[in-house]
Amino acid sequence: MIVTAQDTAVVILSYNGKKWHELFLPLIVSEATSGYSVVVVDNASTDDTFAYIKAEFPSVALLQLPVNKGFAHGYAVALQQIQAKYYVLLSADFEVSLGWFAPLYKAMESNHNIAACQPKIKYWREREKFEYAGAAGGFKDNFGYMFCRGRILDEVEIDHNQYDDNIEIFWASGGCLFVRAELYHLVGGLDADFYAHMEEIDLCWRLKNAGYSIAYIGGSMVYHVGGSVISYGSPQKLFYNFRNSLILLLKNETLVRLLWLLPLRMCLDGLVGLHLLFQGKRIEFKTVIKAHVHFYRSFGKWVKHRAKAQKNIVQHPNKNGIYKGSIIWHYFVRKQKTFNQLNWRPKSI
Repeated sequence: MIVTAQDTAVVILSYNGKKWHELFLPLIVSEATSGYSVVVVDNASTDDTFAYIKAEFPSVALLQLPVNKGFAHGYAVALQQIQAKYYVLLSADFEVSLGWFAPLYKAMESNHNIAACQPKIKYWREREKFEYAGAAGGFKDNFGYMFCRGRILDEVEIDHNQYDDNIEIFWASGGCLFVRAELYHLVGGLDADFYAHMEEIDLCWRLKNAGYSIAYIGGSMVYHVGGSVISYGSPQKLFYNFRNSLILLLKNETLVRLLWLLPLRMCLDGLVGLHLLFQGKRIEFKTVIKAHVHFYRSFGKWVKHRAKAQKNIVQHPNKNGIYKGSIIWHYFVRKQKTFNQLNWRPKSI
């Protein structure tokens, strides 16, 4: 089945998400008059999500996947079946706000070098705070650690309108990701083998390597429940974060940097594992080890992924959004736990 959108397809991947659709889909659908179609992709749910949406939201297009192979796979398969100029990947546990769509669309239409962008993402349960997964835009430090404006490691800021600007970032949150469909497919789309976590960072990194920009648009705001599929702090999330961060580096870094960065990350991750063990967190310690073992056992597969990713790298990749220092050093040693304390300003758009 091929779904054709009017211009922009807001694509919501859903697994047993009826409770979120009851809360959030009415506003998403009513806001669709501003210029987008809504597509819900049912990822082999075991509840009555599909029947509920079909009955209650006749304007929503529906796709149904027979087997759930994870978040990344669900979108990777579904977006092959959707024709549009733009995709907006919107997780089911997101609440949009009035007028959320127009600033994002305007940014994409006015600057054709922007391959993807995200809005300001705040926490649904404590609405004055930024949300962990995306906040006010994602960045990468010199050692391959990812962080956000508004959230560095576990330190989440309160929104005082300090990040209401439009800037270039390194990666945009996959929870609400506005992306050009043509470029999404050009660089190979989401990597289904990530299963969940960091697949959007991998996509954004490939788009940056192809010379395009990723943007944060502060005039648009959404709210994220968070942890509704894989809970924050769970061993499963820890596994994918550690394993997928290694895959990210192998796929997208230069060979010269990989020669020293991968061994260093092995050592640094080992220190994190020991820290968890000394805290009595034996399950978490074993999870870090498991993530590394899985990565190296499948090393040949990841090398093949790298070969595909490297084909689209231009002579001068876009490196805006890379912090030249160490976010770990600033956080733990210098006790600088908010973005503005870094004394580093991203490029405005």
